[in-house]
Order: sequence, then C-alpha cells, then structure tokens
Amino acid sequence: MEYFKSGLKSVLGSQDPSQQPTGAETVERLVERVQSSTLLEDRRDACRALKALSRKYRVEVGAQGMEALKMVLETDKQDCEIVGYALDALCNIMSPNVFDEEECPEVGHEALLHVGEQFTEMFLKHSENVTLVLSFLEEYDFKVRWPALKLLTTLLTNRLRDIQEIILVSPMGVSKLMDLLSDSREVIRNDTLLLLVELTRGNANIQKIVAFENAFDRLFDVINEEGCADGGVVVEDCLVLMHNLLKNNTSNQNFFKEGSYIQRLCPMFQLPEGNEESSWPPQKVTNLLSVLQVVRCLVSPSNPGQVTSSCQKALFQSGIFQALSAILMASGVPVSFLTEAICTLSEVIRGNQHNQQHFASVLAPSTPPREAIVVLLMSMVNEKQPFVLRCSVLYCFQCYLFQNEIGQAQVVQTLLPSSADVTKVTCGQLLCSGMFSHDALSNWLSAVALSHALIENPAQREQLLRVLLAPDPNSSPVTLMQQVSLLLQQSSKVQSKIGFLILLATWLAHCQLAVKHFLELPTAIPYLTAQAGSNERDDNEELVQGLCSFLIGICILFNDGSVSPYNKDSLQNLVSNRVGVETFLSKLGEVSRHEHYSKASKQPHPRANSPEELLLDYEFCKLFKALESMVIKAVNPNKINGTRDIAENDLVAEYKDVIREQDRKLADLEEKLDIANREKNQLNQRVLQMEQDMARLTDENALLRAQINSGSVPLGSDVKLEVERWRIECSRRDEAIQNLESELRRLRLNQSSQPQPVQPLLDTSQAKIKELESEIERLTTDQDDLLELLADKDKKLSSYTEKLRQLGIMVGDDENESINEPELVTA
Repeated sequence: MEYFKSGLKSVLGSQDPSQQPTGAETVERLVERVQSSTLLEDRRDACRALKALSRKYRVEVGAQGMEALKMVLETDKQDCEIVGYALDALCNIMSPNVFDEEECPEVGHEALLHVGEQFTEMFLKHSENVTLVLSFLEEYDFKVRWPALKLLTTLLTNRLRDIQEIILVSPMGVSKLMDLLSDSREVIRNDTLLLLVELTRGNANIQKIVAFENAFDRLFDVINEEGCADGGVVVEDCLVLMHNLLKNNTSNQNFFKEGSYIQRLCPMFQLPEGNEESSWPPQKVTNLLSVLQVVRCLVSPSNPGQVTSSCQKALFQSGIFQALSAILMASGVPVSFLTEAICTLSEVIRGNQHNQQHFASVLAPSTPPREAIVVLLMSMVNEKQPFVLRCSVLYCFQCYLFQNEIGQAQVVQTLLPSSADVTKVTCGQLLCSGMFSHDALSNWLSAVALSHALIENPAQREQLLRVLLAPDPNSSPVTLMQQVSLLLQQSSKVQSKIGFLILLATWLAHCQLAVKHFLELPTAIPYLTAQAGSNERDDNEELVQGLCSFLIGICILFNDGSVSPYNKDSLQNLVSNRVGVETFLSKLGEVSRHEHYSKASKQPHPRANSPEELLLDYEFCKLFKALESMVIKAVNPNKINGTRDIAENDLVAEYKDVIREQDRKLADLEEKLDIANREKNQLNQRVLQMEQDMARLTDENALLRAQINSGSVPLGSDVKLEVERWRIECSRRDEAIQNLESELRRLRLNQSSQPQPVQPLLDTSQAKIKELESEIERLTTDQDDLLELLADKDKKLSSYTEKLRQLGIMVGDDENESINEPELVTA
C-alpha cells in the first residue's frame, strides 16, 4: 500500500491533507497525464496508477480513461510495460464481476453488475480495437501476452457473438490463439483453454477452423501431460473444449473418427484397481464424465445416421464399447459416473445390430452369471435405487430394443409359458414384477420398457396376447392384457395410469387382433369413455383423459368389426352420445399441448428432475403424432370440417409439430442470415480493396513496360542499377499477386461455408472474384513478358560491356562498381 501511495505521489505530486482530491478528480488528472505527457516514463507511471485505481473506481476510469488507454495501446505498443498496464486496466474496467473494493455510490450495486458489459459495448464500437488486442498475443513477453489473453476472455464473456464474428474475419485470428496452446508457461496455456472453450460455443465455422488447426492433437498432448483421467481441472477443460468442437458438428465428428482420435480416448477408461472411495476423487469423476460427454457427441441420436453408425463401429473396434460394458458390471463405481456410462453405452448400441448382439452376450460377474441386461432391469424395478440411475437403465433397454427385432422377440419369449424357467430370472419376469408393484415409478418404467418390445413389430404384438399370468396362486390364470387393463382401472396414481395407457396404445396400434382382445374385456371401453368424458383437472388428469380418448380412437381406427357390441359404428355412436365429439377432440388435443409432451418429444433419452415429471415417452409421442389426425377422421368421418373446433383440431393435428420445428429453424436461420449479411459486407469491402490494388499494379506494370520498351535506360553502372531495381520490382509484384491469390482462395473458402439459405446474397462477390481471377491471370502474363524483356536487356548489357572492353575501355565485374573512365592504349 505504501508503495502504491508513493507511486501516486510521484505522478500527482504531494497533496495537502486537508484538500485530498476525490477519486474522480484523481482519475481525471491521471488521464490528462497519459494524454499530454511527452515522456514515456510519465505516461507509464500514469498508466500504472490508472490500473491500480481501475478496480476501486472502475466507472470513473472507464468513463474518462478508456480512450486514453486505447491511445496508449496504439502509440506506445513498443513498450511492453505500459502496454501491460493498459491491458490490465481495460480488463478490470470490462470485468463481468463486481470487485469487493469497488466504490460507486451514485450507481448502486445492481447497476455495477452491468457496467462491464456497457464498457464492452463501447469498446466494440470499433472492431479494430479487438484486432489490436489480438496483435498483442504475438508478443512473447508475459506482461503483455497474459493481460491480452485475459482481456479477450472478458470480451468473450460479455459479448460472445460479436467477438466470434470479429475473430472469424480477423487474419490469422484463430491461429494466433491456437499458437498459445504451445506456450511453455502453464498459466498462458490454461487460460487459452478457457478462452477457446468460450470462443467455440455455438459457432460451427470457428469450431471447424480450430479443429483443423490441429486442436485435437494438442488437446490430447495436454491431457497426457496432465495424467489423463487422474489429472486436474486442466484435463477437464481440454475435454470440455473437445466436446464443444464435436457437438452437432458433423464435419468435426468425421475428422475426429478418420483421424483415429477415438482410439486415443481409450486410456481415459482405465478403472482404478481398488473399490475404495479414495479411488474415485471428485476431479477424476468429473474428468470421466467429460470423456463420456465427448463419446456421446459422436453417437448422439440427433447426428446423421451414417455418422453415428460409423462412430459406433469405431467405438467397438477401439475397445471403448468393452470398457463401458466393464464399467456397468464393476462394483464401487460412483452413481453419477455409472449413470452417465449407462447412457453412453446406450447410444453406442442404439440401432446398431452388431453392438446390440454383443451387449446381449455381456455377463455380469455373479454366481450364477447373469446377462447384463437382466442385472440392469433388476436395478430399474428396485425402488431403493436412485431415480437418475433407474431412468438411465430404461434408456439403455430402449436403445437395446431400438430397430432390434431379434432382441424384441427374445424379451417377449421370456414371458411366454413355453419358456418359463423358475430357476432363472428373466427380463419378462422383472418387467411384470415392476408393473405389479405398488411404486408408481416402477409401474411406469416397466410398462414403457415393455412397450418398446412391440414398436414396429406386429408379430410380437400378437405373440404378447398369448402371455398368461397368475397374480394369485389360488386364482386361474389371466391374460397379460386383462391384467394390464385391470391395473389401469384400479390404479389411483396418474403416473401408473399413463404408463399402462402407453403400453396399451402401443400394443393395439396397427394390430386388429389386439384390438379384438381388448374390446372383449367387459370393463375396458366403459372405463375409457368415463375417463374421456370426465371434467377433473387435477394432477395431470387431463393427460390421462386425453390418452383414454386416444385409445378409444385406436379401437375405432383398427377395428375389424368382429366384436359386435363395439364395432366402428357402435364406438362412433358411443363417443358421440356419451362423450361428445367436441369434448373428445378437445381432450385428444390436450395431449400434444401438454408441457410434458413437448419435453418428451425432443429427445429419446428420458429426462426429468423428479419421478413425478416422468409421464410421456419419446417413441409414444412419435406414435401419437402419426395417428392423431387419423383418429380424428375415424371418430367423425361423416361430419365435414365446417365446425371451427374440428377444423382447428385437424389443423393442429397435422401442423403443430411442423410449426414448432419451423419456429426453431427460423430462429437459427435468422441468426445465420444476420451473420451472412455481415460477412457479405466485409467480403465486398475486401473485394473493393483488392480491385484498387489490382488497378494500381496494372498502372505500375504499364509504366515499367513503357520504360523498358523505350530503351531510355543509361549504359554502364546506371544500367545495372536500373535492371536490379526492375528485378526487385518484379519480385515485389510477384509477391503481391501471390498474396492476392491467397486472399481470393480464402474468400472462396469462406463463401463455401456460408449457410445454404442465404447463398444468393453472395452472388455479387462471386462475380467480382471471377473478374479478379481473370485480372490476376492477365497480370501474370504481363509479368512473364516483363521478365523476358529484362532477360533481353541483360543480354544487350552484356553485349555492350563486351564491346567496350574490345575498344580498350576497362569495365568492372562487380555490379556495384562504377565503369572506369576510358584509358588510352598505346600501340
């Protein structure tokens, strides 16, 4: 503190204790000193003082001194010390955090939270300010490079999109940042990782550039240096950056797979030898979770099918599939890591028959050995297991059955009497025990899991009709459909009802025989009609009523007329008389308008913060979407859509999901359009500059050509100097043309990466670029002609020199040596 006070005294001079200046006055004097001092040392002292005050009096320093600090960066860039002070001060001014010592009573604490963002907006009014900061990254001096890096990170935190666009168009902007990963000073390298994590968020173009700047190689090198999964937070940062580069970026995913980087992930999956808690420190668990997120990026269901399939194959060949299987069966694994590992393995096998078959053969190390899928289902129906773990097991079972007719048949077979084995626990037994449980979550999980054995598989829907159950040893067996219908009617919990309705709807859809068996149950249709006509609105009951309406519609839609009391006409009349068509359609429409429908329809992985929120399933939402409009027509075939309610429901049934998806795409396209417009303007400016450069080079070429053709070049040493000057000029022009060609190639690359919907915006730039290409070709031809003329001139010069020698005039061989005066030769 005394040092700081003495520093201020040296800058401001000693003050009368009774007339101490305020903070604003002190800042004003320092700013004036920075702007007006002619001595570098004085400006340096003032900058050091402003940096010291920039935390306590941030508003004053930012309001009065920002321009002065930017001036220092421009005029005193050769002095590392003063540049470091200025960068540090700017970093404090624009910090998104509020400093403990910060004082500004007239602004207030709440307003201070936005001060950094406001100063950032002022700083970004001129994009060249960011380019200037980027240029300081090339300075190796720690006092300059580190504060420049911190300032860029602060700018990214405050205005991510703006900084991304500026860096993207800045020459070698991303390359300068990538070079910092090789800095031997760990603090520079680590802060660069944090900056790149922010920079690569949600920007596919920057992600591609970073990836092709050998980012994956550098990141794996850092991970290995830090000790892989046993490393610290730096390993986590590397993996988070890797995740950013791969998420929703097909180009980088292909590059990652083809570059054999998947194999380099394998060392991260080595489990600790002991099962003690000390073997799983928190940072290691976090690192492993980050690795799993990287793997899931490669096999996400949202990826193109071809990319996912090839990555699934590579993960199996690399041994990561086997490592994940071992993690599932290991003991002592933390729940958070085990849950994520199950979800990761789920997506590695989803829709891949090869991996699904190998997963079916994985055995748990138990006595006797059990299939891994059975062990997982035992956890799913166990009420004592954590909720997130049970959800992940359901997802794993769903992925195992996805497009897997063999697996679906095997699950149904475990329920049939011919395959019953009392000595062996089967998938079917576990699912039935879950449906019969008093736990609502177990009911829902088991019913939904069994429904996935029937998806797009009519044969298994009919096979499941053969299943007989004996709930009570003293009672006669009943069919599984009878039991599920009875459980639906007896249950008092909404979650259980919805689970049974999902199973029945999946079972009956596209299966007339299943509909026939269901209609033969005496209490089934009366219960559904009573629910569909109910007016209860508590605890998601409207969702139950909507699903009951949907199930009635399925019974009408896939009715073969074999059950006379409930043929199509009878059911249509029943709906009209007991429920009412408008009421029926309103209840049906409630399903797709429900918030849980929106959540469940977005992704296959079931996600919920609590068990009560788990109500609908992704595959069921797809089924509902496909059949809703058909159900509406089946329920009311004779009435033309003149009624407003019916027309509205029909319109919603056909277009609501399309509109929802288009809203999301529209927002994305608007953002891309805005970016493309900016890039178009920048491209036009560069093309204009290149045209000016071309015109200047053309004029200079014409002038030089005229000089050569005119033969007005003097003989002797002047000739040599002139020829040399022409040679240098030719080289300079060659270099200029090469630079222009490089710039054009980069422009074409930028154009090829533009979003498809806004491609017409760049037509003008394309035409100009073609013109420039033809101009470069013409200039290149001129250069060749010019070189030929120079060669001829060299020959003439040699000829003249030889003639002078023959005449007895001494001529020097050195290009810089002047031609000697003629001497008399005696006979």
